[in-house]
Amino acid sequence: MKALTWQGHRKVAVVDVPDPRIEEPTDAVIRVTSTAICGSDLHLYELFGPFLDSGDVLGHEAMGVVEAVGSAVQRLHVGERVVIPFNIACGECFMCRRGLQSQCETTQVTEYGTGAALFGYTKLYGQVPGGQAELLRVPYADYNSIVLDQDLPDERYLFLSDILPTAWQAVEYAAVPDGGTLVVLGLGPVGQFAARIGRHRGYRVIGIDDVPERRELACRHGIEAWEEDDLVERVRSVTEGRGPDAVVDAVGLEAHGNPIVKAGHRALAVLPDALARPLMVHAGVDRLAALHSAIELVRRGGTVSISGVYAGDADVMPMKTMFDKQLTLRMGQCNVKRWIDDLLPLVEDPADPLGTQSLVTHRAPLAEAPALYETFQKKADGCIKVVLQPA
Repeated sequence: MKALTWQGHRKVAVVDVPDPRIEEPTDAVIRVTSTAICGSDLHLYELFGPFLDSGDVLGHEAMGVVEAVGSAVQRLHVGERVVIPFNIACGECFMCRRGLQSQCETTQVTEYGTGAALFGYTKLYGQVPGGQAELLRVPYADYNSIVLDQDLPDERYLFLSDILPTAWQAVEYAAVPDGGTLVVLGLGPVGQFAARIGRHRGYRVIGIDDVPERRELACRHGIEAWEEDDLVERVRSVTEGRGPDAVVDAVGLEAHGNPIVKAGHRALAVLPDALARPLMVHAGVDRLAALHSAIELVRRGGTVSISGVYAGDADVMPMKTMFDKQLTLRMGQCNVKRWIDDLLPLVEDPADPLGTQSLVTHRAPLAEAPALYETFQKKADGCIKVVLQPA
């Protein structure tokens, strides 16, 4: 089959790889009809090379049609249309029963002390072949699939794999009071959905991004979209001098700022893997401009909800400010299955209240994925969300 594979720093390629097969009785194999490039895929493109091998199949946002099932699969049937959550969970362990599928005790990657395995996302998360491919093997398939009953376009459903529940969880964790104000930092795909979800719930939502096309898209969905200039004073001026009730950081480790850390990231990317891995695990630092802005912006007693990915274990945080302002911080990898019952009715609503069909800016065959990785990373050509069709 054809699959998008990691080949090196800022280098991916579509190549022929062996077809996936049923390896465990609980497996299924799906033929991928749509798959997307996620903002967190850019971390692999740019930074996480020490935890990847040449030829690793990338991608963790996928949907398609079931082609084969293992002997222990009871709920899924060949021919059914499904979305595949990006985290791989058993559905039965202590964590899964508590709605913490991203911490599944069955698939945790204990070698690196990380949470549940993920599709297409490095040795840190199990090195499981991903969904930017013609076929995808799905472990624990009865649980790790969302069966679709309605004949709606793929783009209504595809984002249930990751970015839509990630945004929903970010807003849930933000704990905005009724009629409150929510600021969303970063209007990439997750930020766009977080802002729309906030509006859907009746909050005042202010989205922050320096990219004009992202602000324009947010405005079309009733979001107040601003640039970053004079941000703190401007936000306080419209929130009675206090700041917003909550801030969602939808940016993460690739925020601008701190050129020293940026240079360090570049150096790590070219170090031999044996040297880079322990440095990233034990001494990694992130560019924290977005997170520090969130802490400064939010009102006293407010909440900062982090959905952007961070990877450093040696980050310096403004603890005095956080303590003095009595802030709540909530964060974490999304627990996809936890939110599907809330989201599926909205996705299937004829009115499309969250605008699932107005997010994609670039659609292309799988063969064009390498060029679109570069386009997406550079925020060129108005690129906000890329969907690929392998078939």
